[in-house]
Amino acid sequence: MDVSAWKRCLAVGLLVAGTLSSTYVRSAPVAAEASADSLRGATGLGDPYYPDDGNGGYQVEHYDLAIGYDPPSRKLDGTARLNAVATQALRTFSLDYEGPAVSKVSVNNLPATVTRDGAHELTVTPALPVLPGLPFTVVVEYSGIQDDHPESGWTLSRSGGAFVAGEPHSATTWFPLNDTPSDKATVDVTVTVPKEWQAISNGLKVREEVDGPNRTVRWSSRHPTLGYLTTVAIDRFEFMEGRRPGGTPLVSAFAPEAGDKRELERRLPEVLDFLESLYGPYPFESAGGIYIDTDLHISLETQTRPIYAPWTDLNTVVHENAHQWWGDSMSVRQWSDVCLNECFASYTADYLWPERKDGADVDAQYRETVDKFRAEPERWEIPLQNPGAGKEFTAVYYRGPLFLHALRRTIGDEVFFPAISRFVQSHAYGNASMPEFRRFIQSLTETDLTGFFAAWLDDTAMPPDDYLYPGGLRG
Repeated sequence: MDVSAWKRCLAVGLLVAGTLSSTYVRSAPVAAEASADSLRGATGLGDPYYPDDGNGGYQVEHYDLAIGYDPPSRKLDGTARLNAVATQALRTFSLDYEGPAVSKVSVNNLPATVTRDGAHELTVTPALPVLPGLPFTVVVEYSGIQDDHPESGWTLSRSGGAFVAGEPHSATTWFPLNDTPSDKATVDVTVTVPKEWQAISNGLKVREEVDGPNRTVRWSSRHPTLGYLTTVAIDRFEFMEGRRPGGTPLVSAFAPEAGDKRELERRLPEVLDFLESLYGPYPFESAGGIYIDTDLHISLETQTRPIYAPWTDLNTVVHENAHQWWGDSMSVRQWSDVCLNECFASYTADYLWPERKDGADVDAQYRETVDKFRAEPERWEIPLQNPGAGKEFTAVYYRGPLFLHALRRTIGDEVFFPAISRFVQSHAYGNASMPEFRRFIQSLTETDLTGFFAAWLDDTAMPPDDYLYPGGLRG
């Protein structure tokens, strides 16, 4: 994610209450469970920042989403089919969801009982328990007037359409899921809108048809995706399409007042070539961007197709596409690992692109920034590793690039660049953590990095000069 404020200043105990012929949906108060139930999937996975996110007892392998949206009325109709595998016996389990009212749920084609609990829990009780190690399907049908969630999910656009953007949460506002970094799944999205509107999502467009008053478009993501990296956008878009020399399809969409960004997006092949030179082959089946004309403070690295706010510039395009490696293909294990996403995307856009494309003196840039931050002790108060809930999208943008440049000068280019490429490629389509990164880098150099890492990542004060100016950085 690119945050404009920082960028511009320097995001068989069943609950069944009737027969198997109906699905029952009711609201329920949040209450502590009286005792542990070995057949109940956990309602949160204990992330240190967002402990209620995600759910235990299963892993989702695929989401097949079919939504219909009517912009004038803001009515959203949805059917979500989840293909999952149980990791334990399940008498009941939860999904993360805060969208429109649920009308029907089935598990393995049998009606299930469902309650809505707390802020975003959908508790499902199948007619028959789900057995461990076996695949199962969940189908959720929902419908209602869609709320506006600016910068945290489903967002109304100025034209009357809508798009989805938000980090660390957004997906729960438009479909039920297991909303945790540890459960990535492939996603297909079928969108039906009035025929004068267009719809775009992640991955490849595999079908489009106009039938009477409606347009239906299907998009398919062939690589696993995290919830907040999914998106759908509905507007009166104009499109720009092409292919990279290697064949990767490029599809970009421009909202009515975003047409002036076409020249910027024409540089996408150049940007991707540059990023491949650093981090290896582009990891996904397609690329592009969604340029909106609704005021936002953030642009976001939604997988294969970033969402770009009106203030987007070339730096933003480099930043969000660097995330396709750092954050999208390789994702964090927990939100405390967010430096793996934002430190690298920011360093790539703020230092490596200017250095290699424009010949900028990034050592001088580093020194100027450090000198400025000497007079601003608050810049050092939030640690880069484990910044804290609600603070994860702060210091990683303005201090993360300093950390990586100091690390580069400490271990040398001949170690740094192969190391970061190898690290991100070795975790492709999976997860990684900051402690893993620290151990990996230390394994490649005889220089003891214990003090360096502690000063830059753990401490809440400016690092000592030995760690601030390694490798002749003092100038």
